[in-house]
Amino acid sequence: MADVVVETRSLTKVYRDFWGRKKKTALNALDLKIYRGEIFGLLGPNGSGKTTTIKLLLGLLFPTSGDAFVFGEPAAKVEKNERIGYLPEESYLYRFLNAEETLDFYGRLFHLDPEVRRKRAAELIEIVGLSADKKRILKEYSKGMRQRIGLAQALINDPELIILDEPTSGLDPIGTRWMKDLILDLKKKGKTVLMCSHRLDDVQDVCDRIAILYNGDLQEVGEVSRLLADAARLEVRARNVKETPQLKADLEEVFRKHGGTLESVGHPTTTLEDLFLRIVEESKARPGRRYLPPVENGTSGNGSGN
Repeated sequence: MADVVVETRSLTKVYRDFWGRKKKTALNALDLKIYRGEIFGLLGPNGSGKTTTIKLLLGLLFPTSGDAFVFGEPAAKVEKNERIGYLPEESYLYRFLNAEETLDFYGRLFHLDPEVRRKRAAELIEIVGLSADKKRILKEYSKGMRQRIGLAQALINDPELIILDEPTSGLDPIGTRWMKDLILDLKKKGKTVLMCSHRLDDVQDVCDRIAILYNGDLQEVGEVSRLLADAARLEVRARNVKETPQLKADLEEVFRKHGGTLESVGHPTTTLEDLFLRIVEESKARPGRRYLPPVENGTSGNGSGN
């Protein structure tokens, strides 16, 4: 359990109107575990419950029922946020501060010593590629530049858990590749990353596991490689050999006969985009569909729901 950084147990959030009548179930009995050192992707169309989940984990909202834990502590305990870095989809930064002043301000919020603040700010400005623009006020920044300084403020406290909401929003292809490399580097440093994104190729490139939400219900969860595997087909890859009828008849014998080397045998994968769209369409066709978690004997849930 020490390796579980985030856990939700039947986490539910229902929004009600002025008279207390149920208006919308934003999140319905969510059960999730996110482990230390992994990159976890939270996917879903608009209104699926992603932002609600993040706000519940940060203690910005209180659940209607169920529980959420971060670092083994209730999510409502705000002290745990000192170990979290958060990049919202729209960064709420002071437009008339420059990059150095912005990071110094957030460093003060975490009660960092002045020398530590200056050192961390200089390092992060270099990391996010804003050294040449560190004296410019944020009002003059492009959206991509604001996204970079927003990430720097999320890392100013050297957090153990980093929550990123649409981290590649506003970035060009080069900036997107930079952001994905940085996320992977955070994992190498032992950080845990929870990211939400509409760009499915980004999630596929960096995430270890994903969860797909639709209308507040958890529809699927698991390793990206497993979810994208096409178990109905088999793929064989070889090098230094051409395809012949004899090759098809007896792969291993033909590989040796033609001087080739068998590289891999496994199931080809679909794309995360195809998986995502298929699950959403299935969810629309079957409103009661829910992900079935693994049972105690270790077998996997089939995700077919009720």
